[in-house]
Amino acid sequence: KELQPWGVRWEEDFQGIPAAVRAEAAALLGGRSEDISLSPSTSTGLVTVAQGFPWESGDEVLAPLGEFPSNAWPWLALRSRGVAFREAPLWEGHQAGAGAWVSEPPRAGSDPESRLIEAIGHRTRILALSWVRFQDGLKLDIQRLGHACRDRGVHLVVDGIQAAGTVPVDLEGLSAFATGGHKGLLSPQGMGFLWTEEGFRQSLAPSGTWLAVEDATDFSRPSTDFQRAWLADGRALEPGGPNLLQASTLLESLRMINEVRVPPIAAHVASLQTRLLDALVDSPWRSDVGRLRALLEERRLGSILAFHHGGSGPEPLNRLLKAGYRQGVFASVREGYLRVAFHGFHTEADVDRVGAWLQGSGGTVG
Repeated sequence: KELQPWGVRWEEDFQGIPAAVRAEAAALLGGRSEDISLSPSTSTGLVTVAQGFPWESGDEVLAPLGEFPSNAWPWLALRSRGVAFREAPLWEGHQAGAGAWVSEPPRAGSDPESRLIEAIGHRTRILALSWVRFQDGLKLDIQRLGHACRDRGVHLVVDGIQAAGTVPVDLEGLSAFATGGHKGLLSPQGMGFLWTEEGFRQSLAPSGTWLAVEDATDFSRPSTDFQRAWLADGRALEPGGPNLLQASTLLESLRMINEVRVPPIAAHVASLQTRLLDALVDSPWRSDVGRLRALLEERRLGSILAFHHGGSGPEPLNRLLKAGYRQGVFASVREGYLRVAFHGFHTEADVDRVGAWLQGSGGTVG
């Protein structure tokens, strides 16, 4: 129908497919479909919040040190409006930017939430963070942070892309949650969604598109009648006409994940992670296995096992990656960590193949 747009049905397709995606996204999050806004990506969802929030000069956004750029640039773009962006380290020896490769890795017992709560200042309006961090894989306690933010009159805005689909979510205490569909939601890149708490959403400026107002799709009312109210639900924040092809693929992915349910996926992922760590006890990675096992036992990890380079630097990790590609193992390196991620479709045989690849790294990390 994208190739033959004249065949698109107005109610069943143009309106029905996006409505179905909102409903499945709400089911995934345990929320309401009225609070879901379709968005091309995590970045666009966060930009919607950043640009729509009622800032005053001198306000501040607080974030953990070393956020993925999609959760930094939307806030940094507010400098011209007098809004500051401040980062807080999460553990002793935590570094980012030019110092990322010499940073200490996260360890069990470090209590990063306390550091963030203590860093909240009198000008902080939003705490913006990744639920699961992209490089080191650390999972933050967003419920604890959400309640602390509410107590202080601060909004918690969450980048959820590294956890959505593999970690069960509880929206209590959150003001906004943004994710793309192309990681744990198993959909092609280009479609995701933004969840906003109703009261918080009413404080945001609407997107300003023709679909963000009441009766927009009722053509019995003249389209040039501009005496209309903005919608109160999440559609008010959407960027315009939906990409039905992308929406259709995300819809099927969400239906599949919701049928299987996220808690069993999370339990399966944790069992695969444990199996891989057990296999690496006597490997060149043994110095990091204990650290990761302790984090896993504290439920500090999402789907990513992030092996720290241990001082070896980027070149050995990049060589190891290329060797993995030749063996059909696709991992990634980010800021000093080799990232291995699992999902519900992975098997013990997959884990054993990854373990054999890492066992054969020849002392890349010791």
